[in-house]
Amino acid sequence: MDQEIRLEISAWLAGFGIDSQPSDGISTSIMIIACLLLAGIAYLIVRRVVIRAVNMVILRSKVTWDDVFMRYKVLEKLAMLVPAIVLNLLVPIALTEHQILSNLIDRLLSIWLVVLMIRAIYAGLDAVDEISDVNLVSRRLPVKSFVQLTKLFLFFVGIIVSISILADQSPVYFLSGLGVATGFVMLVFRDTILGFVAGIQLAANRMVSKGDWIQMDKYGADGAVEEVSLTTVKVRNWDKTITMIPAYALVSDAFRNWRGMSESGGRRIKRAVNIDINSIKFLSEEEHERLSKINCLKEYFPAKINEIREANARVSDLDMKVNGRHLTNVGTFRAYLQEYLQRHDKVHKDMTLMVRQLAPTTEGLPIEIYIFTNDTRWAFYEAIQADIFDHVFAILPEFGLQAFQAPTGNDIRSLKSVKVEG
Repeated sequence: MDQEIRLEISAWLAGFGIDSQPSDGISTSIMIIACLLLAGIAYLIVRRVVIRAVNMVILRSKVTWDDVFMRYKVLEKLAMLVPAIVLNLLVPIALTEHQILSNLIDRLLSIWLVVLMIRAIYAGLDAVDEISDVNLVSRRLPVKSFVQLTKLFLFFVGIIVSISILADQSPVYFLSGLGVATGFVMLVFRDTILGFVAGIQLAANRMVSKGDWIQMDKYGADGAVEEVSLTTVKVRNWDKTITMIPAYALVSDAFRNWRGMSESGGRRIKRAVNIDINSIKFLSEEEHERLSKINCLKEYFPAKINEIREANARVSDLDMKVNGRHLTNVGTFRAYLQEYLQRHDKVHKDMTLMVRQLAPTTEGLPIEIYIFTNDTRWAFYEAIQADIFDHVFAILPEFGLQAFQAPTGNDIRSLKSVKVEG
């Protein structure tokens, strides 16, 4: 068929007074130009008509994922395959009389097809990665790691296929020789292989995802995960610095993930105020009468007094306070805090809510507040915590209590001045 085409071209050239033989360079040149024109026309039709029509449909659609593919120009890159395919089919026909040149160009065009195909797949993978970020799929699966691994795999496949095309050998022939270079591959791509295995473990066990707050002191990481790639995990610390952690380190080393706190809807406050032990005492009648007017203690006092009276009814010699039960200012203070926190609108009522007394130390008696706020946002959490303890410190004098505070330089100087005056 190609010989008939060449004869037609020779006859057509003879009509213009050009003496040409089917095997001449003139016929070959005209056929190559015709092939290039056909390839260009095919590309323009696909690019200007087909892809433009598809893009119009994408712009009018209600879904958003197709817009991402259009932004990464996936269809435009696929359109580049059309002229390559046309040339790959027609150029060998045009170069029938030049077998060596035909084989060379045919192989180069085949390699071009492989490159264009991988390039289009790369664009599609980038679009999938962005879609997973928008739909928060990357928070459950390390999509970026799989995308990078797929790109790496396609890169090696492209190299092997290209070499096999140039050498006119089956790709299996070159793949069989990779066994010899396994040790070298393991050495060069150690981090990549470990990162991929770690990525699978991280995904299967949901150990870390994009957006999680993780803390890993060994690497100085304390912030939000911005990216989980094939070999590294990118963390933006709260001081706005960036920490890059090897992916396999998250599997082999210990780290803290605060995702459970965020998902639970509550964030823990675990802080104590140290009471000066010298300020702890039994409540007097006057203090009892005054404190009973506090709203948070109006239910506590009657129940507690009845309980104490029943216990003391079986005790003799109540003139000695040590023989009976009596209300203390620190116990009443704990009861007040418990009720105060129960009524606080920023405290999570479905989680642990406790005011407890810890073992006394040289710094006094710790009264610890163990609660959860119903707002996990950092700034709001800190504000709630500060408001609660502002109130705690401010009401201590109402119960005759004092917070423990180590002596300062001013305290020492005041003691010296008192001694001098004395």
